[in-house]
Amino acid sequence: MILLLSGSLRDGSTNAALLRTAQVVAAEAGVRAVVHDGLGRLPHFNPDDDREPLPAAVAETRAAIEAADAVLICTPEYAGTLPGAFKNLLDWTVGGTEICDKPVAWVNVAAPGRGQGAEATLRTVLGYTGAAIVEAACVRVPVGRADVGEDGIVADAEIRRRIGDVLGLLAAAGAGQA
Repeated sequence: MILLLSGSLRDGSTNAALLRTAQVVAAEAGVRAVVHDGLGRLPHFNPDDDREPLPAAVAETRAAIEAADAVLICTPEYAGTLPGAFKNLLDWTVGGTEICDKPVAWVNVAAPGRGQGAEATLRTVLGYTGAAIVEAACVRVPVGRADVGEDGIVADAEIRRRIGDVLGLLAAAGAGQA
């Protein structure tokens, strides 16, 4: 199973649209992919609270990461880095071991010339967590609002093909971990 993590809380986010599309593309390929929707429920990270019993939303997020064979992230960039809510999610993973050695990749949906700050921060933070970054699956697939249908899914064949390539790489990396 590939866990899909969006770094955006926005309903109309192109990042979330890419992950919804990834879920559809994965199902068409016989791969199970699950969108995690707990980002907005996480409490602010406090190291004093990173102990048993964990806050329920943190325990749920860590359990979802633990159950996954691989993780695909799609996040916007705000002020040259990760959005605070998504950095908060990653901060909650530092104290656990769930993401350690787990194959992880990201897709950047931003227009060319944008989003490098988020990518750099992801690389740094995932390095601290011990995640196994699947370099070949870390790609830029620009998605504009016009690419997203009323159903919240991207129909463009080339975008879907590229998402399928990323999912294939992650599924193979995840299978290698089993």
